[in-house]
Amino acid sequence: MWKQILTYFYIRKREPGAPRDMSIKFMHGMNRISLFMFLIAIIVMIVRLIRH
Repeated sequence: MWKQILTYFYIRKREPGAPRDMSIKFMHGMNRISLFMFLIAIIVMIVRLIRH
């Protein structure tokens, strides 16, 4: 799981044998956006808990 997350964020290099299809690129892009939104939501929830 962590390897896939690091690949989404371009922290880890892609495997040379991995498929490079346009649909795969779009899927990774959407997953990257959803992960960023999830992290932002978690940060907002933590800030609201601290301020309350």
